[in-house]
Amino acid sequence: MIPSASAATAFSRAKRLLAGVLILVFLGGCVHRIDIQQGNFLEAKDLDRVAVGMTRIQVRALLGTPMVADPFETWRWDYVYYLKKGRLKKPQYRQFTVYFEEDKVVRIDRSDKSPEQKAESATASAATQT
Repeated sequence: MIPSASAATAFSRAKRLLAGVLILVFLGGCVHRIDIQQGNFLEAKDLDRVAVGMTRIQVRALLGTPMVADPFETWRWDYVYYLKKGRLKKPQYRQFTVYFEEDKVVRIDRSDKSPEQKAESATASAATQT
C-alpha cells in the first residue's frame, strides 16, 4: 500500500516540528553567562612587597583602599577578590588580610600561598615580634 500525499505531508510537518522543538531545547541551554568580578584584584608581585613594619600609608599606596575596612576594628584590613567565569567554572576566591598594631603591619595572611609558604611567613612574623 502506497501512503497518500497528505499522510506524507503530515509526516514531513511532524518531522520539521520535532526538529524545531529539539533545536529550541538545545539552544535554551546555551545561554551566555557574564563573568562576575568583585573586590580588589591584586597582583602577586604587589602582595609580595607588603612587609611587616610598613605603615598604613605605605600599604594603602601599594595596594589601594581595602575592600573591607571596619571602622570599629581599625587593626585589620581585608582585601578580597572573587571571580566567577561563565556557568560551569569554579569561582576564584582570594583574600589578603593585613593586621596592624600602632599603625604598623604586624601580620599578613594570604589565601593564595601554599601551606609551606604560609608556614615560612608565620615563622618570619614570629621572629620579628620577639
